Amino acid sequence: MVGDAQMADHNFAYDLTLDEVRRRSAVVAALGDDWDPVAVLAEEDLAYDMLYSNLDDEQQRIYEELVQAGILPDRAMRRIAD
Repeated sequence: MVGDAQMADHNFAYDLTLDEVRRRSAVVAALGDDWDPVAVLAEEDLAYDMLYSNLDDEQQRIYEELVQAGILPDRAMRRIAD
């Protein structure tokens, strides 16, 4: 038979706010002063454009299936505002 002390629930809480602030500060410090998020996003878009360009018919069919299933974003939709 297990004693009452061993059966007791051990409820506790730990506030991660300070640790999250330290983590975010470390990330921003590691990025440096010359980090340009707009340029990074533009380069990422260019990389995706290159990745999904010049697909053969089978690759294009698979790509379109993945977009329709919601697995990949519809890249044509982002150009509507351009």
